[in-house]
Amino acid sequence: MSDVLVRIKRAVLAGHYFFSEKARIEMEADGITELDIAESILNAVAIYKKIRSQSPFRKETREYLYVIQSTNLDGLTIYSKGKLVREAGEETYYFLISSKKTI
Repeated sequence: MSDVLVRIKRAVLAGHYFFSEKARIEMEADGITELDIAESILNAVAIYKKIRSQSPFRKETREYLYVIQSTNLDGLTIYSKGKLVREAGEETYYFLISSKKTI
């Protein structure tokens, strides 16, 4: 398991995660909860993909988004995309783009 995935899981376990408005809209449309997403992250065995952010609003010159595709405890496959940020000395996982169930 990668160091980044361990850091993401620790942030989620500590409750240090947030959702963008777009992610919340997609979660509502798909009928999935924050708990579904957290379970999916904690069940993940690998990061599916790492991509460089194309956002003109990013703070860092090089910022990466991590795509995780894993199941929750009910076996529902969930696709999520987010980034690790450091705020007040703690790492937080920010679900930036989307969180949705896949078929």
